Amino acid sequence: MKVGFGYDVHQLVEGRKLILGGVEIPYKEGLLGHSDGDVLLHAICDALLGAIGAGDLGKHFPENDLKSKGISSLELLRVVKILKEERGFRTNNIDCTVVAQNPKLAEYIPKMEKSIAGVLGIDAKKVNVKATTTEGLGFTGKGEGIAAYAVVSVRSIEF
Repeated sequence: MKVGFGYDVHQLVEGRKLILGGVEIPYKEGLLGHSDGDVLLHAICDALLGAIGAGDLGKHFPENDLKSKGISSLELLRVVKILKEERGFRTNNIDCTVVAQNPKLAEYIPKMEKSIAGVLGIDAKKVNVKATTTEGLGFTGKGEGIAAYAVVSVRSIEF
């Protein structure tokens, strides 16, 4: 078994949709980014890539690559899933935390877990998403951005 860790942060700006875990969240602002800015999926992708020793998301989807401009992070996760399987690994479980002062995310978490599990082809019970605030402290507490952390475990596919 191998473990990977991922982290991502993006700035909140007007005029963008807020997408977290592949789910559109109604909010006045969205996350700025080369792709759709989904910090949760980016953290998960980085954790999966780390677990299989394949670098990070920026290595596979550099910001200067116009093909990935505006891309759905669900598609990024699909590509990472394929790479993981090509290297002989299966996802064991995922645990992640979204750090945001607002909006409140509790009602969207089951949809996020189902979305992530669906792309990875695993049971939604193997995906755990949590949300927390920083009690008004720092850039997330001031509502300037959203951060996400993810830990994954993978195991070798047995033939």
